[in-house]
Amino acid sequence: MTTLTDNLLLERIGQGDAASFEAAFHQHYDRVYGLLFRLVGNRAEAEDLAQEVFLQLYNHAFRKKLFARNREHNVSAWLYRVATNMGYNAIRGRQRRWQRNTVLVPDPQGSPAAEKEVEQQEMKTAVRTALAQLKPRQVQLLLMRQMAFSYAECAAACDVAPGSVGTLLVRAAKAFREAYEAEGIED
Repeated sequence: MTTLTDNLLLERIGQGDAASFEAAFHQHYDRVYGLLFRLVGNRAEAEDLAQEVFLQLYNHAFRKKLFARNREHNVSAWLYRVATNMGYNAIRGRQRRWQRNTVLVPDPQGSPAAEKEVEQQEMKTAVRTALAQLKPRQVQLLLMRQMAFSYAECAAACDVAPGSVGTLLVRAAKAFREAYEAEGIED
């Protein structure tokens, strides 16, 4: 008997009858909401999701006309499937937001190791940005000296006289310091 009533309601919703949509809403809301509440564990989120489920019902019945007239439909099953999918999507979205926030936003009362990691990441970004502003030869000289290359090796790699490597390194270090400080990080 419920199926016949559901089919009649769907047919009328498809014709734009607001009273039939309201009847379907009242007939199925409690169970849809209960399912969503058990899935997401939050009343407000479950209410929002339940409303979205019924908006999809309206959209499928009225706008898209996806429910065929000559076929029996189990609206309850359709609503529960849509509700379950929406509930799982909400849970996955919540997990993605939580993972993203734990990576991007440090816990203010977090461990010193986490704060140090954030500071190191900021410093690495500032160093890369500063290096990107230098001339390629300056970057090459600075990186090679950082890696403990000798002046002779730096001169050979950059195709400069060995006697000028010291001067070029001093200029490169000064340019780097200025670019780095322009990034707003001191030290």
